[in-house]
Amino acid sequence: MSAKPRYRAWFQSLSHDDERYALEDVVYTDREGGLLQVAHDMDELAKTSAAEWKRIFEGRAHKTDWPYGSGVWGKKEWVLPEIENQHVVSMYEGHTNLFWADRYGRQLGLEDLWLKLCGNAHTGSFKDLGMTVLVSQVKSMRAKGVEIPAVACASTGDTSAALAAYCAAAEIPAIVFLPRGKISMAQLIQPVCNGAIVFALDTDFDGCMEIVKQVSARDGVYLANSMNSLRIEGQKTVGIEIVQQFDWEMPDWIVVPGGNLGNVSALAKGLDMLVELGLSTKRPRLVVAQAQAANPLYRAFQRGWASYEPIHAEPTLASAIQIGNPVSVHKAIDAIQRYDGIVEEASEAELVEAAVHADRTGLFNCPHTGVALAALTKLVRRGEIRSSDRVVVLSTAHGLKFVDYKVQYHGMQLDGIIPELPNPPIELAADYDTVRDRMLREIETRFGG
Repeated sequence: MSAKPRYRAWFQSLSHDDERYALEDVVYTDREGGLLQVAHDMDELAKTSAAEWKRIFEGRAHKTDWPYGSGVWGKKEWVLPEIENQHVVSMYEGHTNLFWADRYGRQLGLEDLWLKLCGNAHTGSFKDLGMTVLVSQVKSMRAKGVEIPAVACASTGDTSAALAAYCAAAEIPAIVFLPRGKISMAQLIQPVCNGAIVFALDTDFDGCMEIVKQVSARDGVYLANSMNSLRIEGQKTVGIEIVQQFDWEMPDWIVVPGGNLGNVSALAKGLDMLVELGLSTKRPRLVVAQAQAANPLYRAFQRGWASYEPIHAEPTLASAIQIGNPVSVHKAIDAIQRYDGIVEEASEAELVEAAVHADRTGLFNCPHTGVALAALTKLVRRGEIRSSDRVVVLSTAHGLKFVDYKVQYHGMQLDGIIPELPNPPIELAADYDTVRDRMLREIETRFGG
């Protein structure tokens, strides 16, 4: 009988193949300050055929065999192959649905538009995918005697929610640093409820990031932002999952909102593994969508990648991507170049109207998804995306976390925005005839009878 496969993974420098670290090492950058990646023994993984990997992944999906029913841990050999199952901290993340945006797609001129609703997750965003991996590894390290007093992150909301929830489940102290007054109340209350130590600082995300780097370096607190490549390992499964949901067929385009830019590099990493291990022979094109108020990647793209410069991000309704100095920018640039990608931007009016118009077709979009939809609209109108192309938009968070901007829009109180489709509640006396007359008039006006 042949020996059981010995799958392995480790931290590796992106610049120096010979610079490696164990996953139990508390390390975030290489000796020159560059980001690391989690590398896998691809030769060992390749000993299992593509057909067998598909069978394994399909057989685990949505099952209760711990922890493989998770969309992340169902691909454990490709993520953290050596961790013991007893140390996995999972809320059965992943397996979020693909929404066929038939009506909205037809309005844009697309025949095959889908939204990957990552917000249909435990804490309401795609950040659960990466946090399950990071917190699981921390739990394993602590069990092996590594001294980690707490795990911390800087956040514009969603990362802090995921960290707090997973640490609460694992009985690990969590610390989050948020920019005061710059995130939604729904995002603020999540880590509060899960028992995290919450600091609201008088700065922006980039300022919070500097603080968390310092407490990590000086006080031994484990860093949970996406510069920690463990997060990328979980987030990369979203691309694998999309292809699996299409019966292992690759879409033509994937559109993703871009802030700290870990998501686009993670997406490419998962797609790379699909191609390298023979589960697909095709690569999609990638689109990164940035808010005009926080668009350093878009500016570099417009310069033909001749130079990249951080900027001071201005306020935007897409608060989770209000980041002027993204940590994963160089990984993202590499991914975009390899995947023949495009970077597009969206103004505040464009992102709001894109979200609202899509909402009218049955969706309920966060503003960051609005950025992606606005970018998609521009590319379709320019003819860069064809009507027959299969397009997937990553909807990164649930719209219920960002209701304030929707309330203000429909109440016609959103600064600087003249609404195209406002729909405020109609206040009337409780009189049948009055209600009936207005009801019939509204049906005629809105739907033509």
